[in-house]
Amino acid sequence: MSQEKMSRRDALKLGVIGAGAAMFGATNAMAAAPTEKDVKFDEEYDVIIIGTGFAGLAAAAKAAERGYKVLILEKMGRVGGNSVINGGAFAVPMSPDQKAFGIVDSKELFINDALKAGLGINHVEMLETIFTRALETFNFTVKCGAKYQTGKKPTWFGGHSVNRTIVTENLSGSAIIQPMAVFVEKLPGCKIMTRTKMDDFVMSADGTSVVGVTARTNYRFDNKLLSDDMENKSGEKKVYKAKKGVILASGGFSMDKVFRKLQDPRIADDQDATNHEGATAGALLKAFQIGAMPVHIDWIQQGPWASPDERGFGVAPLLTQQGLFVLGVAVDVRNGKRFMNEMADRKTRADAEYVILREAPKAYPVAIGTYKTFEEQIYPAIEKGLQTGVMKKFDTLDALAANYKIPADALKETVKVYNETALAGKEDAFKKQTLKDLKEAPIDMKGPFYAIRLMPKPHHTMGGLKIDTKARVISGNTNKPIPGLFAAGEVTGGTHGASRLGTVAVTDCLTFGMIAGENI
Repeated sequence: MSQEKMSRRDALKLGVIGAGAAMFGATNAMAAAPTEKDVKFDEEYDVIIIGTGFAGLAAAAKAAERGYKVLILEKMGRVGGNSVINGGAFAVPMSPDQKAFGIVDSKELFINDALKAGLGINHVEMLETIFTRALETFNFTVKCGAKYQTGKKPTWFGGHSVNRTIVTENLSGSAIIQPMAVFVEKLPGCKIMTRTKMDDFVMSADGTSVVGVTARTNYRFDNKLLSDDMENKSGEKKVYKAKKGVILASGGFSMDKVFRKLQDPRIADDQDATNHEGATAGALLKAFQIGAMPVHIDWIQQGPWASPDERGFGVAPLLTQQGLFVLGVAVDVRNGKRFMNEMADRKTRADAEYVILREAPKAYPVAIGTYKTFEEQIYPAIEKGLQTGVMKKFDTLDALAANYKIPADALKETVKVYNETALAGKEDAFKKQTLKDLKEAPIDMKGPFYAIRLMPKPHHTMGGLKIDTKARVISGNTNKPIPGLFAAGEVTGGTHGASRLGTVAVTDCLTFGMIAGENI
């Protein structure tokens, strides 16, 4: 079936209406999963982990350190999921680098920033756990071989009140994932299997606890299908026993055109996302079907720093978040005026961009700055952005305005007022935090000028399974942990509320992955 357009008939044919309903009425859904009486186990392990992103690898490392025999299943052909393609930005409150540069941070400040971004519906106990263990988590990744740009002033990301983010050496999550995968595979008793798709949980004879999974080896993801989870039959069936339990670290569903549309019908079938193509809801739905409690499922975060001029995550997020947004401006091409605080939380910025795009779908806003707009850490990315064409360079504002059909006089006035306000120490019209105490104009009028077109993309699914601070999945039937089932990372919900504070996902995934491995 083509993925170009999904009708209600298509949804009914695939059974997704029923799948969506089953999430909340999973009382009798236990029968849908096989029990240990129904299967013959092919292999036996202590712990089985679904997914090889930050959460999955952290869980594997901690479980293996306890002497457990661990199997990690990855449905795609490579390890890493979304983690390997993200920007490698890691929120570490109370880090030595913060202290070295005189940056004052606190638990209260961190939690308040997250609550503001999440519209106050965050589960605070989860944020407290992340804050408490963030530095320990960071140091654990260093032990695993991750490389960061330390000894420098931490980066200031939108929505944060202070600089608290440390970036990887190569400005990518691969600098964490790749050494962690090597570290995990060298641990005794650890085994990673790619192209192996988890199909279902195996329950105990009485249906109350998770004791294993069914899966398919030699599985091949098919991006030509409307729903790979529902239609793809490739691979050979295997059944794996998990004596201690299963850890679900399968990620979010931003690329699941069926399930995301059910949660937010405003997302077009052909809407690009920042995720890898395998970011679907299959494993999440299987957890719902055995009674797992859902939370915040219909909150899907849009990345306001993405561009229509490249597919997927690309390089634009680096060049905007740690560049043009920090000291530059974003303008409405129709009138040359600013329309948002470029360093606000993600939801605030994405909503502001959508106001323009829903009025004029092709009037992509443009982020503008000069060379000193970019933070030193991302200088290597500038040339890449120019080479790919996602970013353009102009000698004058007039040339930039002509290229994007922006009223030139209005644009120059916008930049003039912006610079003057910053240098005068006055409060910015949009209350932008990064304009305080500047000694030079934030935008160098000598040029050259850099620009990127903006378009929000589905980036992070806020909702998922409800877990407790020990990473145990909570049952919707009993409000107690489901024995043998743990989860971590983007497959869970509640921590970030309506919209995630940028760079906290890395901290969240790694921290709760560790916790799952420690507690299973």
